[in-house]
Amino acid sequence: MTVGDILRLPELARVHPDVLVGDAALDAPVRWVHVSDSAGVARLLTGGELLLTTGSGWPGDPDLLREFIVGLVDAGVAGLILELGTHYRWAPRVVVDTAAEHGLALVTLSREVKFVELTEVVHRQIIAQQTAALRARDEVRERFTGLALRGSPADYIVRQLAQTLGAPVVLESLAHEVVAAEVPPAMEVELFTDWELRSRSAHRRGGEGRAGDGDWLIVPVEARGIRWGSVIALPGPEHPAGRLAVLEQGAIALAFGRLSAPVDEWARIGRRRLVDSLLAGRFSTPSGAAARLAAAGLPVEGRQLYGLVISRAQVVPEQAVAAAKEIGRRDAAGRDHAGGRVLVGSAPAGVPGPAATLLLSVPSHAVLDDETALAFVRAVASPAERAVASIGSAASGIDEALASLQEATDLARGRVGGADRGPVLRRVEDRPLIRLVTTMRDDHRLLDHGERMLAPLIEHDLSRSGDLLDVLGAMLAHPANRTAAASASHLSRSVFYQRIALIEDLLDVDLDDGETQTALHLALLVRRSAGR
Repeated sequence: MTVGDILRLPELARVHPDVLVGDAALDAPVRWVHVSDSAGVARLLTGGELLLTTGSGWPGDPDLLREFIVGLVDAGVAGLILELGTHYRWAPRVVVDTAAEHGLALVTLSREVKFVELTEVVHRQIIAQQTAALRARDEVRERFTGLALRGSPADYIVRQLAQTLGAPVVLESLAHEVVAAEVPPAMEVELFTDWELRSRSAHRRGGEGRAGDGDWLIVPVEARGIRWGSVIALPGPEHPAGRLAVLEQGAIALAFGRLSAPVDEWARIGRRRLVDSLLAGRFSTPSGAAARLAAAGLPVEGRQLYGLVISRAQVVPEQAVAAAKEIGRRDAAGRDHAGGRVLVGSAPAGVPGPAATLLLSVPSHAVLDDETALAFVRAVASPAERAVASIGSAASGIDEALASLQEATDLARGRVGGADRGPVLRRVEDRPLIRLVTTMRDDHRLLDHGERMLAPLIEHDLSRSGDLLDVLGAMLAHPANRTAAASASHLSRSVFYQRIALIEDLLDVDLDDGETQTALHLALLVRRSAGR
């Protein structure tokens, strides 16, 4: 409770207390209520007390009375309530001036109040609040201990913190890069623009920085003498357990998980989720997405961006980060640059085998030519000889970068032939039909075309667990070589020809007709673009 809360209690409000020093002073928290008229009461106090008094034992000399009030301030008294009539008819001027000078709440009562009744009411409420806070802290501790013991990932713990606090929460690394964040999309631009600068400034100010009209609450994530970063809560409602206590429990869970996780787990989780969110369209505005990328260590402004999907091989994120830094490190004149940056996401839907989505940012002078791309893939993929890299168009902004990611994803969903030795590069510039589908992927006419062309095959495969769509895809990938198409379908030639005949019957088409092949190929690309 604060001094202001106590003044609003019916036991006090009905006698119309006169606030002589108030404003911010009334927000002082009250730990306990103490009743005393003694001039030596200050030595008996430990801080946070609301002192009730008639002043009968106070010194009469103004200088000594001033020292007495200063002593109360030094003892940490939350406020002073002086009942008039017994000893004072009004509050002495030196008391009012000294209280105002030191920001000590000063209230006078012109009518008699039963101090014992008031202390009972206040103490009852304080104890009830403390009991509720203890229960809430136990519940919070159990929740986040359970998350730690279950090995919950960092981004999930951050989400739980945000839900518990009812406020945005950000987890950052020691380098002030955003690892995970639960922030309303509408806040992303304001919050993440110049994130590193704002975060460092907040830390310099002793753990609390200004964010708009409120304070940041910052708690380090550390254990065994090792600090990995900080978890930050933006302004939000009060919590029964105390916002700081909640954030500390979350930090403990994050530290526990960090101890048992691989060294690069934070970066891997945070960056993967970010790329996945971009592909899924989980952002409010392009500027918000760009700010979020920059806060995670991937600059957008003044850079070239490429969407990539590396399939048929495992991508090692830490090797990808190191290899990206070598791209564009020096320009044609030999000048040093920051080099490239990369975020590694999950495998896109519809891409078989091990795969990963990458968003690569390189200096504007750098070009991701075949030589550079092959060197990058060899450095990040394992085994490199099996890797297939699908590369989207070069992009100069977040909108184009998202299109490049989608182009790479659509390209990766297509069939790959002859990739036993590699790595193999596939560029969207070499596949104009895929580029067209990506550009028009949300056009209802294109979607309607794909549905009308393939509906009989889709219904057949769904009802019979069939493979006609796969067979059709293999045939269209090898239109002039049925033997290669049968091999790609993992079917004998006789069974493959039976499937082709069934497809022709169901669709009532001639699969040797070039226009029919083009129309069906377009329909399959539309379906794959939707991740099906």
